[in-house]
Amino acid sequence: MLKFAAALAAATALLGSGAQAQTPTTGTRPDQVAFRALYKELVETNTTASVGDCTAAAQKMAARLRTAGFPDADLTVFTAPNLPRDGGLVAVYPGKDPKAKAILLLAHLDVVEARREDWTRDPFTLIEEGGFFYGRGAMDDKAQASIWVDTLIRFRQEGFHGKRPIKLALTCGEEGGGRLNGATWLMQNRRDLIDAEFALNEGAGGQLDDHGKRIAHTIEAGEKTSQSFVLEVTNPGGHSSRPVPDNAIYRLADALEKIRAYEFPVMLNDANRGYLTKMSKVVGGEQGAAMAALLANPGDAYADAILSKDPSLHTMLRTTCVATMLSAGHAQNALPQRATANINCRIFPGVAREAVRAKLIEVIGDSQVSVSKTAIVRAESETPAPAPPLTPRILGPIEKVSAEMWPGVPVVPILQAGATDGKPLTAGGIPTYGVSGIFLEPDLGRIHGLNERVGVTALYEGRDFLYRLVKVYADQP
Repeated sequence: MLKFAAALAAATALLGSGAQAQTPTTGTRPDQVAFRALYKELVETNTTASVGDCTAAAQKMAARLRTAGFPDADLTVFTAPNLPRDGGLVAVYPGKDPKAKAILLLAHLDVVEARREDWTRDPFTLIEEGGFFYGRGAMDDKAQASIWVDTLIRFRQEGFHGKRPIKLALTCGEEGGGRLNGATWLMQNRRDLIDAEFALNEGAGGQLDDHGKRIAHTIEAGEKTSQSFVLEVTNPGGHSSRPVPDNAIYRLADALEKIRAYEFPVMLNDANRGYLTKMSKVVGGEQGAAMAALLANPGDAYADAILSKDPSLHTMLRTTCVATMLSAGHAQNALPQRATANINCRIFPGVAREAVRAKLIEVIGDSQVSVSKTAIVRAESETPAPAPPLTPRILGPIEKVSAEMWPGVPVVPILQAGATDGKPLTAGGIPTYGVSGIFLEPDLGRIHGLNERVGVTALYEGRDFLYRLVKVYADQP
């Protein structure tokens, strides 16, 4: 689920000038024609949770790798028990050093639901029109899944072998609504298949402004945890003609007002610290000065207030909690016996869910308002892992290849407010970073929405970027 919209929207607002124009398509190379056919096959394989089949998509990608020369011993199409349509693929491309730890290339095969009657074009037919590829999953996440498969095929065709082995994991269930999450299942059941020093995943990319100029190239280095809490007030109720001060709705409303007024403190890690460091020099002015001030003192309330005017920056800096659903009362002529509200929190990496629940209880300050956690969709630890460190070993190759392809465009770390399949891997000891090299317009490719799309040139450039990047990582000592 590609969710770097907030950070990229902020980048668009802050870096609207001084960027470089996107090079128009001048022709399609023969290798791009082959990639397009692979990409088309994957996009046109329906992998929605309702009627789709991820296993079929995994088998098609395995067949392409097999045709390229991958032996069956290096290809594993896996399914969880009793879930034949929710499978995935793990492929291994050996390196020259048997002692070197692998790189893992991660992408999900499943896509968000799409109804033909709502779309301008058939969502499960890849259509090239006006410089864009259209289709469900055209960006999220079949673009990157296709690039990873294609990259391994290119390496095999060239006879390239780096020092490290390269592993590929295509999984199902990232978008939710399915029966399991494939990345989590692999970590719990077949860790041996995907064990690696680090993983590359979706979660970030490049941003274009309204004129097609490149704004920034982001790398996702950490994700927040989504956790909902239910606030509940119960009351004996009674007839509405005899109101009393102790009303469940009023008591719940008071609690919600207190949560609205509370701000979790600023927290910094490699991801948002790197973002503020880079952007403070580019933005300048009051906002740039506020970024520098907050880096020097995370408790600077004035700097925080300036930056928090931008919702994207506000959420990047802290845990956030917001009311999303309400339910109360049982009859229009009766005092409410029950009132509930759902509070959705996006928790800063490394902060325990229970710590956030305890803070909500403290902020509300009313023992008659219960605060309970909702069930977690994926099996995750109580305290999610801290964000993985952005070491020079990780960041250096991205900066190098990005500068070669797009000189002058800053590489900017971001903290992901949403969630991807990188979370269970990072928590399990495989640090996972989001990077794609695919530059998107301000509409972010309409991912999860109608008429999802990605620029043709942008996709081909992202393909070349990731191919070159993986080569650099593969040859790291």
